[in-house]
Amino acid sequence: MSNQENQSGTAQPGKRNGILLRIAALTAIILLAVFGWWYFSWQWFSSTDDAYVGGDVVAVTSLTRGTVASIFGDTTQAVIEGQLLVQLDDSDARLQLDGAEAELAAAVREVRGLYATSRGNLPLIEQRRADLARAQAELASSEATLAQAEAEFKRRESLVRQNFISVENLQIAQTARDAARAQHDAALSAVRAGSSAIAQSVDQADVSSARVDNTSLENHPNVRAAAVKVREAALALARTRVLAPVSGQVAKRPVQIGEWVQPGDALMAIVPLDKIWLDANFKETELSNVRIGQQVRITSDFYGNSVVFHGRVVGLAPGTGSAFALLPAQNATGNWVKIVQRLPVRISLDSRELQEHPLRIGLSVDATIDTHDRSGAALTVLPGTRAIAATSVYAQDIKAADALVAQIIASNLGRK
Repeated sequence: MSNQENQSGTAQPGKRNGILLRIAALTAIILLAVFGWWYFSWQWFSSTDDAYVGGDVVAVTSLTRGTVASIFGDTTQAVIEGQLLVQLDDSDARLQLDGAEAELAAAVREVRGLYATSRGNLPLIEQRRADLARAQAELASSEATLAQAEAEFKRRESLVRQNFISVENLQIAQTARDAARAQHDAALSAVRAGSSAIAQSVDQADVSSARVDNTSLENHPNVRAAAVKVREAALALARTRVLAPVSGQVAKRPVQIGEWVQPGDALMAIVPLDKIWLDANFKETELSNVRIGQQVRITSDFYGNSVVFHGRVVGLAPGTGSAFALLPAQNATGNWVKIVQRLPVRISLDSRELQEHPLRIGLSVDATIDTHDRSGAALTVLPGTRAIAATSVYAQDIKAADALVAQIIASNLGRK
């Protein structure tokens, strides 16, 4: 009995030591695995589930006042850039455009008359100068005739005193002298009238020239003023057609048929789902190794872990979320508890993956940043030189207005 007890007592410590050794070995393996996982994996990644899909919400607003006549876009509907979404009643705008077109046509014809008058003044001045030259020649001729008549009258007057000729012959010479003098006075008046006519024509030419100097018909102030009114009326008419500024999905449509809208009123909103991003809110303790350009692995609650998106860090916010809150936290108080802050990180998404698996604004996602490559910048240092968003929809209206003005001017130029 004692031998058996001795053997069992000896076996128990050995068994206990073996168990302890196995436990210690297992613990060491676990610790080694945790260290290896941390060393080779965890220290190179930063993860958060406080991330959400963001995107532009483009407001579709009215640029003019009017009554809504038709609606061509509704919530959840896909639209393309330049598509007609809302049609306002355009009766008043068409009347204003008709009046502006008539004023422009009248202005073009009036300016054409100014140019014609200005061009016609030059031949008129030449004609006046020719008339003056003719009057001066007649004056010179009359002066010679008058001198000859005066000499003949004096000669005959001397002969009458000597009784060589009769008094009747003297009266004939006197009559001829008076006629020559009257002719001379008439020629002198004609010369003076010609000079005055030339001066008047020159003054009229200066006035006419001042109205058209250094300008063409298309750039004449009267034509340009009328053209501005046509452009304004054409734009007012074009803006009764509210077009989609971007392609995307209609998010909401508050506008209704028959509603009176003012410039700036929101008619609907469009979300371009091909140009969305992520705003991932990381703890401040997790961002020391995050750099611009690092790759990001993303999964969404919408699709689950079966769909993996790939993104890239494009920037870190210049302040925490609490710094931009409507009522920022006031930490300078007696009862203060330190709270780890979160900093938004902007992450771009792969457009091809978005086409295959579209996301919506506001969806929750999990984001994991691979921080192996830490050569990038922590902050952007160069300003952007390109527009982050642009549309050519509104530029088409002014081009159409310019084409209309050119057409009206051309149709009222007359034959050349």
